[in-house]
Amino acid sequence: MIRILKVIILLLISACSLNSSSSLWTKHKKLNYEKSLNIREINSKKEIIKNEINSNIKIKLINKNNSSKTISGLSNNSGIINYDGQLKKVSKYNFSKIKYFNQYEPEIILYDDNLIFFNNKGTIINFKENSKLLWKKNYYSKSERKNNPVLFFSKGNDSLIVADTLAKYYAINLKTGSLIWSKNNKSPFNSQIKILDDKFYVVDDSNQINCFSIKNGDKLWSFKTENTLIKSQKKISIIIQDNKIVFSNTLGDVSALNPINGRLLWQTPTQNKSIYEDAMFLKISDLIFSENSILFSNNMNEFFSIDLTTGILNWKQLVNSSLRPTKVNEFIFTVSDEGFLVVIDFKTGSIIRSTDLFKNFKKKKRKKIKPTGFIVGNKNIYLSTSNGRLLIVDVETGNTQSVIKLDNEKLSRPIASKQSLFIAKNNSIIKLN
Repeated sequence: MIRILKVIILLLISACSLNSSSSLWTKHKKLNYEKSLNIREINSKKEIIKNEINSNIKIKLINKNNSSKTISGLSNNSGIINYDGQLKKVSKYNFSKIKYFNQYEPEIILYDDNLIFFNNKGTIINFKENSKLLWKKNYYSKSERKNNPVLFFSKGNDSLIVADTLAKYYAINLKTGSLIWSKNNKSPFNSQIKILDDKFYVVDDSNQINCFSIKNGDKLWSFKTENTLIKSQKKISIIIQDNKIVFSNTLGDVSALNPINGRLLWQTPTQNKSIYEDAMFLKISDLIFSENSILFSNNMNEFFSIDLTTGILNWKQLVNSSLRPTKVNEFIFTVSDEGFLVVIDFKTGSIIRSTDLFKNFKKKKRKKIKPTGFIVGNKNIYLSTSNGRLLIVDVETGNTQSVIKLDNEKLSRPIASKQSLFIAKNNSIIKLN
């Protein structure tokens, strides 16, 4: 009966109009820091992470001068972000509430000191970091706007590629916002968009990856993997490396294809497909790539390292996380759904250290709090949460240094530019500096 109710709930479940009065950031306010947290040692367990492990170990990172952008090209691995902001002020760029913000994972596009996001009716907003509006464009009919499309973006050289939850995909001129072309797919989209040369790749909710021409939107090829009745609302991840396009589907299969013709190179299943109840609720983290390995985890307490060339499993560890990990030097950083910062040895998969970031949250409240995304800066990790908090975590010790209350609702994964952090929520983009 419980399983039936879960299915019914999923079937019932399935983001904002620009406020004309919010053409500028709000006035700067002093940030509200909650009481600093001190981590105490707890005896460790080697299997399921419910306690701290080796919490006294200190980790020093070597900054190899990675880009300050939050996503490193086609690999999804951000490494160290060249960021060490003071976080003394906060301001907001407001818009009306995105209806499906919590169900999906919309992301801010950041380029050349510009930010791109969208509103509840599908209007795309391009504005400077200082809040100067460059352009806003809407290419949806009245009936489409009523369906509150969620938009996914990828920036080309001179164009912005857009795919949405209404099965629409189109290209617009990045400088002017003018429409270049627009087409429709058979199924809605819910994935990252990756661009390679004159093509872009995106997965729809039938677990089919599609290759389209940037020039005119024509479909060049598609590859369909096994589908499920229940449509996951966890965004599908794509990486492109070494003449391979690799993506995960909602069943946990990881597939590698030839990016030119879509020919299957290998496919690695990670789940027992006979357990469809589990497949319905499976949430897979973004894939990241480093040193010929694909790294990812899920909410079934599994963390994988897979060889890019063959698809063979390098190692598997017990970490319960649906967040995108980050690989820096020989360390993998991730945060479990229970709030533990876990550091893993890249070569062996051994857990080096885990520290409890949520330790000082009250027990009843803690059960409702989920981490939603993080980046690794020069000295600190910046972790956003489902209850509107931003945690500042010391990389060396794994201790939570401070907690900033930004809101009471879900925050997106932070992105950094120069000495500012930007975080999206359901009705605004928050700027911290």
